[in-house]
Amino acid sequence: MELTQASNEQLREWETALAEEYQQYQASGLNLDLTRGKPSAQQLSLSDEISDILGGDLSNEANTDLRNYGGLDGILECKELFAPVLDVNIDEILIGGNSSLTLMYFAVMFAQQQGFGELGQSWASENTSTKFLCPVPGYDRHFSVCEHLGIEMIPVTLNDDGPDMDEVEALLKQDSSIKGIWCVPRFSNPTGTVYSNAVVERIAQLGKIAGDNFRVFWDNAYAVHSLSDDAPEVASLMACCRTHGTEDSVYLFGSTSKITYAGAGVAFMGMSKANLKAFTKHLGMTQIGPDKINQLRHVKLLKDAAGIKNHMRKHADVLKPRFDIVLKHLREGLGGTDMAEWTEPEGGYFISLNTLPGLAQEVVKLAAEAGVKLTPAGATFPYGNDPENRNIRIAPSVPTEEEIERAMQVFVNCVKLASVRQRLA
Repeated sequence: MELTQASNEQLREWETALAEEYQQYQASGLNLDLTRGKPSAQQLSLSDEISDILGGDLSNEANTDLRNYGGLDGILECKELFAPVLDVNIDEILIGGNSSLTLMYFAVMFAQQQGFGELGQSWASENTSTKFLCPVPGYDRHFSVCEHLGIEMIPVTLNDDGPDMDEVEALLKQDSSIKGIWCVPRFSNPTGTVYSNAVVERIAQLGKIAGDNFRVFWDNAYAVHSLSDDAPEVASLMACCRTHGTEDSVYLFGSTSKITYAGAGVAFMGMSKANLKAFTKHLGMTQIGPDKINQLRHVKLLKDAAGIKNHMRKHADVLKPRFDIVLKHLREGLGGTDMAEWTEPEGGYFISLNTLPGLAQEVVKLAAEAGVKLTPAGATFPYGNDPENRNIRIAPSVPTEEEIERAMQVFVNCVKLASVRQRLA
């Protein structure tokens, strides 16, 4: 039954039944966590052979002593492995340590304070406030980087095919202090959106209309994280940029954090040669070189593009049943009720749900009090401020399938209970 079609008497009966069900969940002592999109232990175990894969053989193409300092931009074999993931040339990629978030933080900080070498001065040298465009709902850690570095964030609408490019272009044309935009182009966090070819083409041209030293921060975190072989691909941003002569306006990021070990992976960053020259100069002030032995381990484990694809099929075998359970409960419990709308992604780590306006915080609170932890409402917006208080991010990767079944029963009950109470009020 649709909420808007129910009479007051029906709503009161509904509320009574839902409240009784909710009290039973509260009394059952649940302790379930759907907060963060981490790989499960089962997924991490898919890469356990990496620990001993070298067998003491540290030989590599360049005969570099991987045990020693140096190699700031990473080893050649690792560049050859991951350059195709970002669709950049071998001389346009840097292989770092474990965290792509570290590379993103450095990229923003260097741009703000140190500048771009021969390409331009720092953002701070313009003596204006630096601003970023943030498609919403989006990734909370992107927003945290900006907030930590004192960069003002401007939310822009994320449509089914990517950022609202009319809105993005209009903002850039009227404000030259906007220096960046965050993008998660394939299976966006949290919606699972895949940017359309038309949107990627327009993003590639933003460097022509934005102010000086504008950069697209292209976090392709889920580039290979599909749930099936026929999931939609995303167009190559760098290829589009080459067409328009805007290669200097983009930074591309990726990592193996959700491919191998989340805490012991490899991060990589693609950019034009001029950007790479400036970035490595600044990076050299923070370190002498990354863990090159770990880079070689990843080469030996994943081998090539086919090896990466085969490895990710194993991840999909673990993840897809979990996504299916979440979607089953949403369809069966909330379908046709007009109480919520949600995404049905074909990859990535999240499902995004919108409650009725004004209810996300209440649903998260009710769920927590019944033993199910969710990402805080508002986390998917800059400054934690969801203006409509609607969006909730569901992360089903870590719990077991049985735990997800139980958690989703509670979650659906909480959405219904909050919705009915709001209607009655």
